Amino acid sequence: MNLQAIIDFVQTQLKNETTGHDFYHGQRVAKLGVKLYLSDNPAAHADSRVCDIIRAGGLLHDTIDEKICPNPDQVVAQIKKLLPMAGFTELETDDIIFSIQHLSFSQNIEHHYQLPLTGQYIQDADRIEALGAIGIARAFTYGGRHNNPIYDPKIKPVELVSHDQYRQHQETTINHFYEKLLKLPALMNTTGGKKLGNARADYMRGFLDEFKSEWNVD
Repeated sequence: MNLQAIIDFVQTQLKNETTGHDFYHGQRVAKLGVKLYLSDNPAAHADSRVCDIIRAGGLLHDTIDEKICPNPDQVVAQIKKLLPMAGFTELETDDIIFSIQHLSFSQNIEHHYQLPLTGQYIQDADRIEALGAIGIARAFTYGGRHNNPIYDPKIKPVELVSHDQYRQHQETTINHFYEKLLKLPALMNTTGGKKLGNARADYMRGFLDEFKSEWNVD
């Protein structure tokens, strides 16, 4: 299995990414997805094909993200050629591509996609990356890049009901915690994902409590 070819591809695709969806994020998702899988399946081996599929999907998932990729279909076509060259079968390639096309939060607001098992671990790892200290840092990086206010008490969190609303509604970074991030633990697929997701969400709630305390200083 030639994962180095995938690493090189992702580094090239995301070399100018500065919103928290960069190569290092993909690398962490790949490692975390495998860690979750092995924790739920103690008899599995880290060098198994299942782990390689999770690694590949974790590395690749943001190369086609509509938020940062101007032409996702073009990149998908490149990935369809890359994965067989890296040693993946046609079925494994199809699973990886389906997973990375359907794992995002926005894709699942109106319709919940059932991902293959490997995709569930990639999705949970990606969601966990949106929580905890890393999640806080990424939220403010993304919000600042898109000119979102840190917080405005006059702008209230909303219930997200569609992909278009999610992308277009008036948002603050603090509201993003309530509209999306703190809801992620309940959406986890796997035992390991639920456990770690809840722990990181608790850390995030502590941050929000401190933020509100400092915002409302007398």
